[in-house]
Amino acid sequence: MYMPNFTIGAVATKSNISTDESALSALKAHVTSDPQNILTTNWSTSNSNICSWIGVTCSLRHLRVTALNLSYMNLTGTIPPHLGNLSFLVRLEFGNNSFHGTLPQELSRLRRLTRVSFANNIFVGTIPSWFGSLSKLQRMRLNEIPKEMGFLDQLEDLYMQFNALKGPLPMAVFNISTLTTLTVYKNSLIGSIPDNICQHLPNIQVLHLGSNQFSGPLPSKLGQCKGLGILLMGENNFTGTIPKNIGNLTQLTALYLGFNNLTGTIPNEIGNLQNLETLTFGDNNLNGLVPATIFNISMIREIGLSESSRMVLV
Repeated sequence: MYMPNFTIGAVATKSNISTDESALSALKAHVTSDPQNILTTNWSTSNSNICSWIGVTCSLRHLRVTALNLSYMNLTGTIPPHLGNLSFLVRLEFGNNSFHGTLPQELSRLRRLTRVSFANNIFVGTIPSWFGSLSKLQRMRLNEIPKEMGFLDQLEDLYMQFNALKGPLPMAVFNISTLTTLTVYKNSLIGSIPDNICQHLPNIQVLHLGSNQFSGPLPSKLGQCKGLGILLMGENNFTGTIPKNIGNLTQLTALYLGFNNLTGTIPNEIGNLQNLETLTFGDNNLNGLVPATIFNISMIREIGLSESSRMVLV
């Protein structure tokens, strides 16, 4: 029996849409609270095709779901295993909701993913180790840090701020050479930062480790991170002196080392940072003179030196 190619294609497309529709319908069924009535009123096949649903993006060629973004919708619920059937998914974003429970292992099937966000929810347990198999990931926002993260050799941006992370930051994170942004602000992470961090993160541009419980000295080779534009390590328990080679970070626009236990003097080399807009050393145990070169930085807008004991302005 002869059947034209376009009919076969139509059947295949309908089947693919049905697969994705089933996955999204399962997700809707697992949402127990939708205060803005986004899914309740918009996610209905009687009203429109799934490709026009809020938060859903489809490819033009295959009509498959390629992006799912439910961030900031105030949703409550759990993640069903059916989402693992969205085989064309590239972006999956659930940030800033109240999803809970655990992440289903079926998500490991989503091998096309380049961006994932589960941050600022109330998931329990840890992010599963199989995340390390999603080799195309470039950006992640998570609540926990598995050591398998080090396998993500295309990851560029890693955001884990405003969570309840505890324990040390796995050394594997510092081996992802493609990272340009590492943000773990406002957690309870402990441990020290490797001295050779710049050797393993040659592309790092934003390093935000603030408001944790990191300790030990600042990396003595920090000045080798030549591409750093933002360095925020304040509100920790770092000790020792400020490395002079920080003056090599000429791309820096923000340097925050306040609220630690740093000692010694502020190096004169800080005056080399002519792109600095914000500079904070306050609430440490620094002494000596404040280098006059700091006040010659033309871009500077904010200098924080309060409660740095025994500091003298010149």
